[in-house]
Amino acid sequence: MAKCRFCNKEITWMKDGRKNVPVESDGTTHKCDEMVNSRNSYRTVEVKEIDPELLKQYEQAINDKAAKHPPKKKNY
Repeated sequence: MAKCRFCNKEITWMKDGRKNVPVESDGTTHKCDEMVNSRNSYRTVEVKEIDPELLKQYEQAINDKAAKHPPKKKNY
């Protein structure tokens, strides 16, 4: 059995359609306060907030990696 990364309680992962849901041993969906608080504390970053030089560096690294590994040919 798995443990919740937030509260270390024993959970089991079950499929609900295409989504994995944490379930406690009594069969109820697992929702701890630590998990809810962590989901509410995420931060969004606008593109304007990132330094243009840093953004250019990331884009260059992505382009260099793509140039080294050309796409594979598809056999139809």
